[in-house]
Amino acid sequence: MKRSVFCLSSILLLLSLAVSSLLMSCSSSAPANTELILATTTSTQDSGLLDVLIPMFEEQTGYHVKTIAVGTGAALAMGQRGEADVLLVHKPSAELPLMENGDAISRKLVMHNDFIIVGPPSDPAGIKGITSATDAYKKIADSNSIFISRGDASGTNKTELDIWKTADIEPAGQSWYQESGQGMGATLTIASEKQAYTMTDRATYLATKANLELDLLGEGDPLLLNIYHVMQVNPDKNDKINAEGAKAFADFMAALATQEVIKNFGVDKYGQPLFFPDADKTEADLGSF
Repeated sequence: MKRSVFCLSSILLLLSLAVSSLLMSCSSSAPANTELILATTTSTQDSGLLDVLIPMFEEQTGYHVKTIAVGTGAALAMGQRGEADVLLVHKPSAELPLMENGDAISRKLVMHNDFIIVGPPSDPAGIKGITSATDAYKKIADSNSIFISRGDASGTNKTELDIWKTADIEPAGQSWYQESGQGMGATLTIASEKQAYTMTDRATYLATKANLELDLLGEGDPLLLNIYHVMQVNPDKNDKINAEGAKAFADFMAALATQEVIKNFGVDKYGQPLFFPDADKTEADLGSF
């Protein structure tokens, strides 16, 4: 009987030591600061991609992500002010100044998709099937057809304005040109209600298409290429920046397993991917469709 009690005590002791060792191991590997602020564009949120990736990242690393989905312009401004730890954005020309000014310390290519021009099925401007974004915009302007712009300094809005400039058209102040001041999902809803044209990233359109009365009318112009980068905010901005968490997220986005998830995201539901993984590429590789 004493031997049985001794054996049981020994087993319990060994189990206790094993549990303690496991807890110490987990504790030592857990991040010192688990809170991470991600500032990103609305397209990554509205498309549903972050609903898949964020839980993966949190489970793998122990970080807890607070996602702030705004236009790329607002996300970059948050990075400049040190109000976010890491950025996931899609306007390369607007991203570079942050690197040059030292507001961000790392910038990695993650993925791309494209912008498309959508509008009412009746297509009053007659742009269906057009492959030149500038020609499509000229037709919209010439026909005085309503165009809904996000008007929020987002990456989408900045690209839209670049195309108007290339088309040598100043839309601001025109009765047919209206600004929503909202994200992509809300802007698409407004365009659908008003039977107007707008420019959107393909992912958000496909994710919300079932609730819209808008057709895909223009695509394929290299001007419509939509490239996403992940950027780490400079920890020197303030002592609250979670530099380790930002690096962990940037590494996660470029990891092979994550890139595979990005590659397949949307295929089962829409019959096509919503994004294309690019961590092994350069921007020069994405110069045209």
